[in-house]
Amino acid sequence: MNNKIKLAVAGAVLSAASAANAGIIIPAGDWTLDINGNVNAFAIFGDADDKAAATTVIGGIAAAKDGDNEGNTYGINTGLLPAWLGFTGTTRQNDVDVSFTISFQPNVSDNGQDGMGDTKTPLNRQAFVTFGDKSWGTVKLGKDLGIFAGTAILNDMTLLGVGVGQGSGGATTYGGIGSGYVYPAWRGQISYTTPNMNGFQATIGITNPDQGQSGTSGYNQDRFGFEGQVSYSWTGDVAGKVWASGMSYDRQWVAANDDVTDGTTTVVNDSDTTTGWDLGIHIDSGNLGLTAYYYETEGAGHTLNSLNAGEGFFTSGNGKIKARDGDGGYVQATYVIPTGTKLGVAYGVNNMDRASGESKAVTNDMLESNERWTIGAYHPLTKHLNLVAEYTDISSEAQGGNDRDSDALSLGAILFF
Repeated sequence: MNNKIKLAVAGAVLSAASAANAGIIIPAGDWTLDINGNVNAFAIFGDADDKAAATTVIGGIAAAKDGDNEGNTYGINTGLLPAWLGFTGTTRQNDVDVSFTISFQPNVSDNGQDGMGDTKTPLNRQAFVTFGDKSWGTVKLGKDLGIFAGTAILNDMTLLGVGVGQGSGGATTYGGIGSGYVYPAWRGQISYTTPNMNGFQATIGITNPDQGQSGTSGYNQDRFGFEGQVSYSWTGDVAGKVWASGMSYDRQWVAANDDVTDGTTTVVNDSDTTTGWDLGIHIDSGNLGLTAYYYETEGAGHTLNSLNAGEGFFTSGNGKIKARDGDGGYVQATYVIPTGTKLGVAYGVNNMDRASGESKAVTNDMLESNERWTIGAYHPLTKHLNLVAEYTDISSEAQGGNDRDSDALSLGAILFF
C-alpha cells in the first residue's frame, strides 16, 4: 500500500509521505500547509439470499431480505474510506518538529426523501498535534486512528474500495471490519512513538475511555484505555513490515442490562476488562504483495472493539458479567499486472465464542462467525485517480446454526489529492 493511501486514512503518516504523493503544498511564513484528501463514490449492487425472520443472526454483517422478501439492494455510497478533506501544517522551531492535523469527512449519499434530506452528519475523525524530533521520537495529542488494529485496516486492500457493502445512504462501508479485524476507531489519545531505530519502532498511548451508548446498557470506565504497538520494517528486493499491537479497557457497569440474547433485564453492578492483541506481516516483492493478520480479544465483540455491550459480554443470572472471547484475521494477495492494474484477493473471518456459563438455549441466535471473500481490481487511470471494481461474498452464522449469505458488486472510483 503506497503512502498516498495511508495519508488519506491517518494523519499520523502525513510526515512520511513523499513529495510526489503529497497534497496541495502552500508555504505560509514559518509553516508549510498541506491540503490533502480523497473523494470516492461507488455504485453498489447487493443481493441477499435469506429471509431475516428465518435466519436471525445477532451481530451478523451479511445482509438479509427485506419484509417484502426482496433480496436486491442498490446504492451510491462512499466505500470504506469516507470522502476526506485534511489540513496539515508543519514547522520546525527550537529544534522541535511541530505539526497539526484537522480533517473533515463529508458524505456523498443520503437516503432523504427526494434527495433533500441530507440527514447524515459529517464525520470529524482527526484533530491532533504532534511534536518531536527524529533523535528522541514523537508525541501526539488529540483524536486520530486507534493504535490497536490500526495497521490491519491500513493494509486492507478494500481501503481503496468497498469490501462488505451497505445499501444507499450509509456514511461508509465495512471493508474488512467484522470479517478480518475489529474496528480500531478514531480515538482521543496521548501517545509516544520512538524514533526509527534501524527499522524498529514502538508506540504506546492512553486513550479516551469508552462510555455507554444510547440504546445499550449503561457503563463507565474508571481509567484510561491503554493501546500500544511494536513494529519492524525493512527494505530491499523483498521489503516488508511485521507488527504486533495490544489494548486494554476497563468497564464498570452501573445500570440495568438488557440482554440482547434473551430479552431479559438484569440489574448489574460489576466490572470487567476488554483486552486484545494482534500480529501481522506485510511483504512486497516486485509486483506481488502479501498480507497475513491474526487477532484475539476478550470482551471486545466481533466488530466495533468494545463499543457495543451486547457483543462482547454476557450477563449471568446473578448480575455478573462475563467476557466473550473472539479471534480472527485475514490473508490477502495482490499483484500488479503490466497495465498497472492491481488485482487482489482476500479472505477474512471474525469468530466469537460463548462466555463461560452462557446457556446455549439463550444464545442460539448470537453470532458465531462472519466470513468474507473479496476479489478486486484497482486501476490507476491517472496519477491520482483509481478506477475500482470489487466483488465480495459474505456469510454470517449464529451459534445455533442459523446462517445468512449475501454478496455485492461495487463499481466506482477514488481520487486522491
